[in-house]
Amino acid sequence: MAARSTTFGRPGRSAVERIPEAARAYLDTPGLGALWHKIRQRLERNGLAVNGSVVVELDYQAAEDLSGLLGRSVQPGRVSVRLVELDAVLRASAVAHGLVTVIAELTGGQLTDRKAEGRARQAAKLDLWARWEEALAESGLDASPWVHEWQNGVRRAGLLSRAGGEAETVIQQTAAVLRTMAAAMPLTSQQSAAMPEALPIAPTFELAELASLACADAHALDDGRITAALVLRAIAAATGEAVPSTAAGRRELWAMVGVVPDTVSGTVLTWAVRPPGDHPWAVMMRTRADLGLVTHVTLQEWHASADRSWASPGDVVFVCENPQVLQAAARARATRPLLCTSGNPAAVALLAVDRLIAAGVEVRYHGDFDTSGVRIAARLFDRGAHPWRFGADDYTLSLQGSGLSLTGAVPETPWSPGLEAAMRSHQVAVHEEALLGVLLADLSR
Repeated sequence: MAARSTTFGRPGRSAVERIPEAARAYLDTPGLGALWHKIRQRLERNGLAVNGSVVVELDYQAAEDLSGLLGRSVQPGRVSVRLVELDAVLRASAVAHGLVTVIAELTGGQLTDRKAEGRARQAAKLDLWARWEEALAESGLDASPWVHEWQNGVRRAGLLSRAGGEAETVIQQTAAVLRTMAAAMPLTSQQSAAMPEALPIAPTFELAELASLACADAHALDDGRITAALVLRAIAAATGEAVPSTAAGRRELWAMVGVVPDTVSGTVLTWAVRPPGDHPWAVMMRTRADLGLVTHVTLQEWHASADRSWASPGDVVFVCENPQVLQAAARARATRPLLCTSGNPAAVALLAVDRLIAAGVEVRYHGDFDTSGVRIAARLFDRGAHPWRFGADDYTLSLQGSGLSLTGAVPETPWSPGLEAAMRSHQVAVHEEALLGVLLADLSR
């Protein structure tokens, strides 16, 4: 292929606004396209400084064209091009512009200074975190022992970056929500055990109510909103709970600190509950029990029956953690009343337990022999419930056949000091389904 004309002498006129048409036609050939794009990438990484070099693969024609431009022989193949040399050649030629201008025109537009962009982003982040610190100080949260863990988690998750232009608003909303919640719980305490020991907290707010009070936006704490994610991470850090990864887990964590997500999704499962009296709700519950039906009682229903007793003074009502136990009781047609919290008790479950205890009913609780199960049990025992097959001997007798490893630190078990020691010694977790035989026997007496 014949080489093209290489008439690249110094221009005989002053600098022009754009690359002259003939010069542009010479530069803008397919063979040199890869070179211009590599140079663009290098300049943008360099902060638009013309230094260093790029390496590019050129065919015969592209090598000829570059030879004509540089005024020296360039061989086809892998070629290294120094940016400062090319810049000088372009300025002294008919192009009459430096490398940055030429590359911008040949590759589609103004170059971006990536270094400056990075510095601007970093400065914006620093400003954002400075505002974060100010908001914490204004809320009285900055000295709380859980804040450091919370902030690190927020940074790792990139939540403020995800908030984009709304980050300032999100910070203000988050601080306002935590400040509002702190009026009902020890979020600002400098004692690390204050929040875990306060759990579970009695229902204090409905979620939309809290969002309206703190943010003037009833949807600010909806699932999926950045403000909700930030507040939940704060709650998790303050309480020692894991950051929830599911919608159900997030509802549980809200409920644990007295924030009710809604009045219909959280339930307490009931079996064989027969409230006394002739109130339609009591009659309905007895009818369902007689029919052998499991009943889901929501917070809405609890409010509707708020003046009704679930049992008579002196009665015994059993409570379990896992639905499989209640399901087995239903299959076995167990005769004694059983409630199920389905893990961490929802607001309605706590209210039901509290009402039973206040009415002089003996509430007996059994759960999983693992770290979270022991924490749940401790909270219910602190409210006045009694252990049900939940002591050291019960744990030891249930170990056979369990291959589950115990994870996390075992909490104290003041109702059975030997339980804590046994669990730490064996490092085996036992789910309550492993005790179904003895539990069902108790429920059928």
